[in-house]
Amino acid sequence: MTCNPRYEILFEPMRIGPVTAPNRFYQVPHASGMTNALPRVRAAFREAKAEGGWGVICTGACSIDPSSDDTPLPFATLWDDNDIRAHALMTEAVHRHGALAGVELWHGGASVMNRTSRLPPLSPSGIPWMATHVGFMGNLRPKTMDKADMKEVLRCQAEAARKARTAGFDVVYVYAGMGYLGYEFLLPEYNHRTDEYGGPIENRVRFVREMIEVTRDAVGKDCGVALRVSLEELRGRPGRNQPSEAHELIELLADLPDLFDVKMDSSPTDCSASRFTGEGSHEPVIDFVKSLTKKPVVGVGRFTSPDTMVSQIRRGVLDFIGGARPSIADPFLPAKIREGREAEIRECIGCNICISSWHDGVPVRCTQNPTAGEEWRRGWHPERVERADTPERILIVGGGPAGLECALTLGQRGHEVTLADGSRGFGGRLTFEKTLPGLSAWNRVVDYRLGRLGDISNVSLYPESFLGADEIIDLAPDRVVLATGARWTNMLYSSLEIPVGRLDHAEVFTPDDIAAGRLPQGPTLVFDFDNYYMGGVLTEHLAAQGVPVSYVTPAGQASAWTIMTNELPLVHRALAYRNVPVTTLHLLKSFDGETATLAHLFTGWESRIACRSVLIVGLRLPRSELFEALTERADALAAVGIRSVDRIGDTLAPGAIVHAVHSGHKLAREIGTKVRWQPYRRDTPIVDAVADFDMRTAAE
Repeated sequence: MTCNPRYEILFEPMRIGPVTAPNRFYQVPHASGMTNALPRVRAAFREAKAEGGWGVICTGACSIDPSSDDTPLPFATLWDDNDIRAHALMTEAVHRHGALAGVELWHGGASVMNRTSRLPPLSPSGIPWMATHVGFMGNLRPKTMDKADMKEVLRCQAEAARKARTAGFDVVYVYAGMGYLGYEFLLPEYNHRTDEYGGPIENRVRFVREMIEVTRDAVGKDCGVALRVSLEELRGRPGRNQPSEAHELIELLADLPDLFDVKMDSSPTDCSASRFTGEGSHEPVIDFVKSLTKKPVVGVGRFTSPDTMVSQIRRGVLDFIGGARPSIADPFLPAKIREGREAEIRECIGCNICISSWHDGVPVRCTQNPTAGEEWRRGWHPERVERADTPERILIVGGGPAGLECALTLGQRGHEVTLADGSRGFGGRLTFEKTLPGLSAWNRVVDYRLGRLGDISNVSLYPESFLGADEIIDLAPDRVVLATGARWTNMLYSSLEIPVGRLDHAEVFTPDDIAAGRLPQGPTLVFDFDNYYMGGVLTEHLAAQGVPVSYVTPAGQASAWTIMTNELPLVHRALAYRNVPVTTLHLLKSFDGETATLAHLFTGWESRIACRSVLIVGLRLPRSELFEALTERADALAAVGIRSVDRIGDTLAPGAIVHAVHSGHKLAREIGTKVRWQPYRRDTPIVDAVADFDMRTAAE
């Protein structure tokens, strides 16, 4: 198969100053949770993208100095010779496939707490970033930078750029976005200076200009210099000589960098979840940049459609198609377009589980791509699996995300697979969840796997096929895999923050009732202690159907865990648009059919809400009946040659869809191998040189 002619523009080589990218696919800097402590994990993760055809592969935030310390959040460093050697593993891996390697040099300014280095944070005017995310909160306020501090940061930027060149990077970044130091000079809220670095935009841009200049001097003619800049806030500020200050900033810097990497200001808008934002959402903010500079421009927008990519290029919005989340979901996205295999693209669903990985401080996870972060640790390639030495007949019961992933991977390994589900179609929990507000893109998990299964002759799909223990024994497969999912319960929640007791009443509902079409008829209270998306999205769902609804949670926010996926402010906005009252820090104590009694989580003080129904979104428990029935008949299983009964996904341990997919993939990789439940390899830092930090500010 060959590239569709209308997509050929995506594969044109593009210059970035003195270096040339082989195509327009550009993996922009993004957090991966892989620091210098995991150099081999990091190198293999990025090498997969280079092998898959991405023309430029960039690091995430890479600190230039101990005064930019984001601990405990994961970040890279370029401070010493050890760091050079660690990054060289990645650049060498990327270069093996003909791609360019880029490094996002970064100083966090007032947005970092320097918990490990214990140096004062730096900012233009001593203005802190007062974060509402507990992971970012701190009590140390920043120091107002004097001229000596500014000179020192410029020196550190230049020195890090030289180290980057030595490590083999081809593109070196100056970062002026998302609340970090360069951005703080650009924005008047942070920058109250009255010297030549404050006041009008031409002064506020001065420090960023100097960062670009020292970077170019440091790398000479060996590397391209990129500016990554947030434009959302500045686009909303009227300019004096241009429509906005964002226009004026680009005009002032038009000829300085070799590439503009343009983005939004905050994570909820820059990498918004698909639940709230569609593909290409950045265009209204960044569409003007190419009109003011002749330098190439890269931007993002959760691009998964090649037609959308081509449209942005032909309409003069972008020169490079930036990808962060889509490059994680499918490292081989460019290769599939080049080879005419667009139907095989593993499209990003925009759930932002990858972003939660960074907040958790762990290597990146992906709902669509279970191999993300496992390339070196477990030796998992995103497109290839080892053939089984001895193919077996394997029966999978349950066609949700875990069952589908397990069937696909087992089929690719050469096993004879039968996948049965009692429902009329496949998809499990997503059969219902895809119909909820904003979640339609999540069904790509099902669509991708069903599409690939259609190409595999050794996998047979049987919907509307209920199987009990007797039927399974009669079929006598070599192995049985159970992916029967989990059920929601009507359990309450205690002041000890654990599920306790059950609330039994004819008008008490669970999400399973809503999925089955049983809807409350009157004012309904949603009690949510699941804390992820389900409680909030079901509240929206009911409100959209005209059901008066109120939302109560023992957490401090609605859908509290969605702060990890950058959705929290948008969840609250959505509930506000639906006029849903939100009550936090309260427990549901009782319900009598007319009134729900609440108790404050900390004081125990009671209050009441009139309602006709209650929807509890809380504890999920595995559907384990079939597993228990088979376990009780171990002798019968052995008699017909069934070697094992395994559980995957929610049947093993209820979780998010990302956990189910990974669980199914992992078992499929391990079945038929000599060692089951293989441990992953543990990476270690590279320490081949004595670190020599200039801790000059420690004595200040």
